[in-house]
This record gives sequence, C-alpha cells and structure tokens, in this order.
Amino acid sequence: MFTNILIPLDGSKLAEMAFYPAESLALTLKAPITLLHIIEKDAPQEVHSQHHLTRVDEADEYLKKFAAKFSDMKIRIETHVHTAEVRDVAASIIQHAHEEFNPDLIVMCAHGKSGMRDLVFGNIAQQVLAGGKTPLLLIQPEIADPQPFAMRRIIVPLDSESKHDESMLYAQKLAIAYNSEVYFLTVIPTFKTLTGRDAALRNMLPATASAYLEILEETAKEHLQTHLDEFLQAGIKTRAEIGRGDPADVIVSTAARIGADMILLSTHRKSGMNAFWARSVAPNVVKKTHIPLMLVPLKE
Repeated sequence: MFTNILIPLDGSKLAEMAFYPAESLALTLKAPITLLHIIEKDAPQEVHSQHHLTRVDEADEYLKKFAAKFSDMKIRIETHVHTAEVRDVAASIIQHAHEEFNPDLIVMCAHGKSGMRDLVFGNIAQQVLAGGKTPLLLIQPEIADPQPFAMRRIIVPLDSESKHDESMLYAQKLAIAYNSEVYFLTVIPTFKTLTGRDAALRNMLPATASAYLEILEETAKEHLQTHLDEFLQAGIKTRAEIGRGDPADVIVSTAARIGADMILLSTHRKSGMNAFWARSVAPNVVKKTHIPLMLVPLKE
C-alpha cells in the first residue's frame, strides 16, 4: 500500500506537523520518508510568520537537521531540495511526485483556520488529486499541543454506488495494520438538500424525486451490506450508517460523534448521486473538521 511517503516542507513549524502522522505510518508500514523543499522564485521572506527558506544551502541544512532529530527511529528518511527556482510550487511538488519520487502517499498540513486552509487545499491537494495517482493525507495542525497520531477508528464515506470504490483497499490495509475499526457512511440527500438537476426534478416532479431518494437509500443499503460482510469476514471491526442531508455536514458531524481519527475519502467519482464528490464535498469537509483527511483519487 504505502511504500514511499513524501512530505513537502517550507520551513515552518506548521508544515512540520505533517511529519508526525507520516512517522507513525512509516513505522507501522515500514515505509521510507522523503522530505522535499521547493525553492520559490521571488519568494516572500516569511511564511506563516516564520522565516521562509529561500536559499538552497539553508533549505538543505534545514531538511538534514530536521531528519537528524529522528535518526534514532527505525525509519529511512531522505531529503531533497529542488534547486531551480519555480513560480508554481504546487505544480513542482506534483511533478516531483509523478516523475522522480513516485510516492504512494503525500502528507501535508492544511495550514491555519481560515483562508490559508482554502489556499493550501486549492493549490496543492486539488492538483495532486487531478493527477489521479497519489493519495493525499491532510493534517490539521495543533502546534501548541500536538496530539499523538492515532487510527483507532476510520470513517469511510461512500456514495450510493460504491461497489468498486478505491478507498476499500486503503481502509482494509490500514485497519489491519492499526487494528482499527472501520465505519462506513453513505449520505443520502433529503428532499430539501437536493441540488442541481435533482433540485429541478424536486420542483417539477416532487413524487418522482421522493421515489428517487427511496431508490438511492435501498441501493446504499445493499452496497453497505456488501462492504460490511467483506470487512467482517476479514476480521475487521466494522459498522455502517446511512445519513440524510448535506454530504459534507453529515460526514463532519458523524465523524465527530463516533470519535473518528481519520476520514478516508475517495474523490472525483463521476457517477452515482449526480457526481457525488464533484459537488465540492472534499473541500467543504476540509473546511469544517480538524480530523485528518486522507483523499484517494478514483481511477476514471
């Protein structure tokens, strides 16, 4: 599953918070870590109110010193500084990921509590996912009191036609490695939360829209039962639930209620429930929760 983990760092303490879950994954799965810094052209002198690494020598020294702090752990940590200045740091990270390091997981921090989180998700996570290859683990920083990384319970939101969802493999492997419980969640819209063409159907043909929602729920029950049986047979503690309402709101509230340690989302499914994940579900979940979020690109 995860055999090579990439962590882009900018020199800030916030970005460094991504290392700790990566460390846990590396130890548990025996995967090496690569620390990456991209030299930005015309870079600001500060990032997140801290000194920005703008020179190759200081970036190289920083990465090596950071890696040395964990030398007593049984993790292979490599460092790399991209020396040629670039204007688009996000694109450069993606290029390195796809052409040089070939990681199967990128771990990053979703900085801050406001616009910066949107900026990070929009500029980097969206591009990573658009490549369709590399899962991304987004960590919400708690720099004042960082909590030990845990994976006792993983919530896996699924659409109503998730029979071949790529997140199944990741959920199963992680649950076995960490002895975690897996909690499946499918969100069905309510009559009032239908959007797009479904909202038009609701307005013009309300009886048909109600019947459509009933069909979605029955289909979801069948698929959830399939996943439950599969995971229980593999010896994994598993539960499932069907929620009703806005997908992002229900995912976030359910994850908080059950005490989930990670949200595992597949992204960009273009079928089922009117392109369920195309309706900005993942970005809205990022904005509304501090639970680590693993985003798995679906193969089209």
